[in-house]
Amino acid sequence: MSNLLVKPSKPDASGRIHSVTPTSAGWTYVGFEVYQLKSGQNLAQRTEDREACIVMLSGKARGSAAGQDFGVIGGRSSPFEPDPWSLYAPARSEWALTAETDCEIAVCTAPGEGKLPARVIGPDQVGQETRGNGTNTRHVRNILPETEPAESLLVVEVITPSGHWSSYPPHKHDRDALPNESFLEETYYHRLNPPSGFALQRVYTDDRSLDETLAASNGDVVLVPKGYHPVGAPHGYELYYLNVMAGPKRVWKFHNDPDHAWMVA
Repeated sequence: MSNLLVKPSKPDASGRIHSVTPTSAGWTYVGFEVYQLKSGQNLAQRTEDREACIVMLSGKARGSAAGQDFGVIGGRSSPFEPDPWSLYAPARSEWALTAETDCEIAVCTAPGEGKLPARVIGPDQVGQETRGNGTNTRHVRNILPETEPAESLLVVEVITPSGHWSSYPPHKHDRDALPNESFLEETYYHRLNPPSGFALQRVYTDDRSLDETLAASNGDVVLVPKGYHPVGAPHGYELYYLNVMAGPKRVWKFHNDPDHAWMVA
């Protein structure tokens, strides 16, 4: 199996099913975890030298961070539903959740110094947009875009309808070459509706030294250390993915594959 495709495990004692670290991924910036919590279960973490964005994929939980109680957050029953809630915890702080219902949460992390306050990112603070046209149409929820405060993290949800393509035409962001392109590592957390489906994702570079096509099942994570990374949702299956990006500069500037750039010319 490709080392770019990470399968979920059975929940451990804390409910964790995914743990992608810079060490396990072989890179520098992005960390990503997923937890499945039972109603009443507690989860707490110290952020150390990393900031965190905790995304409520489903369910409700009482949340706190950096000594502040933010009350109950969340509410949707599936990530395919709109209105995500998230909790931002700065570096050198502690955050905690107590599940009010069964929950699935994603913990997105990247380097930080603790310069910003903890806060809740409610649905009214999430910018929503539709990109593309025809079978390249997809729906974007900007949880933590570069226009909102964070030190390293960029976090976004995308819904790709059945039979559509996303992250397309193929683009990359693997060079620190601003203003034209930024270097950002990226994870994709894939969910399918219905869950028996799969998504197809290709990760490739111009010289094809990296060229892999992956079939991601419901709950899989795809790592994108470099290269172009388009993804498609087969007919009959709606695709959700949660993207986490981080790099040396908190700017998203991408470069389209020249072979396919005519689509947006």
